[in-house]
Amino acid sequence: MLRSRSGGSRTAPLITVLVADDEPAARRGVRQLLTPFHDFVVVGECRDGREVLAALDVLKPDVVFLDVQMPEIDGFEVIRRRTPARMPAVVFLTAYDQFAIRAFEAEAHDYLVKPVSEARFAATIKRLLKRLRSGDAAARDEAIVVTSARGATVLRLREIDWIEAADNYARLWSGGRSYLLRESLGELERRVGAHGFVRAHRQALVRVGGVRALRAEAGETIAVLACGTRVPVSRRRRAAFSAALRSL
Repeated sequence: MLRSRSGGSRTAPLITVLVADDEPAARRGVRQLLTPFHDFVVVGECRDGREVLAALDVLKPDVVFLDVQMPEIDGFEVIRRRTPARMPAVVFLTAYDQFAIRAFEAEAHDYLVKPVSEARFAATIKRLLKRLRSGDAAARDEAIVVTSARGATVLRLREIDWIEAADNYARLWSGGRSYLLRESLGELERRVGAHGFVRAHRQALVRVGGVRALRAEAGETIAVLACGTRVPVSRRRRAAFSAALRSL
């Protein structure tokens, strides 16, 4: 997957993580243990099972580190309500070892007993990488991570509607919200061009899969996006843009 942190970029598997534990110290512990593993990014934290169920729908993480005992809805009940087939890879976290058999009956990837040693955690990560980079990862799509004062946000490329130049930055538009990435539009085009993004004009890239219509208005060509945004297509780019639409 594609990722970018603080202006840097590289092509690498991006594995998104949700951390669920009612103890703040335990959540911090998972973050610290993940620090050496740069292919993993924490996209959210939850304090109880209700928050986990909501976050799974919104964040769609690849992995969830899930505490067994949480208020109201415990880890096993989270899986029962969502069903194992709709869960990401699950790594159970608990202070007790008596739930191990139930954990694997629930199709958990691993079962970690607190406190977790660095060596034991590394072994879990190694197996996760093998699993997620195998055929199980085929359905995972490309993404970009943007960072801000609020933390990291993962944007799946299929969720980005269009991208515009903003001086030395690129502004990524997704679902009516915008995110700044410290990267020029030209640099970003080289990274996402193979994933369905085409220049509409000198300062805009459009995900052609999100184009609802291409219209001629007052001598201009306008790309009407599914999100409602209207992006002009320059005369110079019109042929290539139309060809990209026809190839879908």
